[in-house]
Amino acid sequence: MAKKTKGVQYYEGVGRRKKAVARVRLYLAAKQAEVTVNNHKIKAGEIYINNHPAVNFFSLAWEQQTYLLPLKLTNNEGRFAVSILVHGGGRAGQLEAVSHGISRALNLVDKDTFRPVLKEHGLLTRDPRKKERRKVGTGGKARRAKQSPKR
Repeated sequence: MAKKTKGVQYYEGVGRRKKAVARVRLYLAAKQAEVTVNNHKIKAGEIYINNHPAVNFFSLAWEQQTYLLPLKLTNNEGRFAVSILVHGGGRAGQLEAVSHGISRALNLVDKDTFRPVLKEHGLLTRDPRKKERRKVGTGGKARRAKQSPKR
């Protein structure tokens, strides 16, 4: 189990993927207690993304499995009240940014226990792939070559 630290209200991790950035905060909350974040009361085990329940934000089953994977692997599903602010990128990029941010925040909670599990599943590694920049003279696309003349 994680070590108790005095005076810590939350653990924060930033996850990134392509243009998406997610700021994740794991609030320490007792089972019945509520944490007030941006005028919303969040209980332990609840996840809010951009001040909406995560189920409304990522409604598909595979999306929910993706962002809950770090919490399931470390057995912390009902322990924290999670608040996430995500912006930029598209839906898939935001989903992976959320998962990366949760993993990084859990890593701060207890490195000795959680880091090997998260590292084994590749959740702490940032995916470095980005959109390729557009080159001059290619007709508006990144990899399109200039058309050659017929003769």
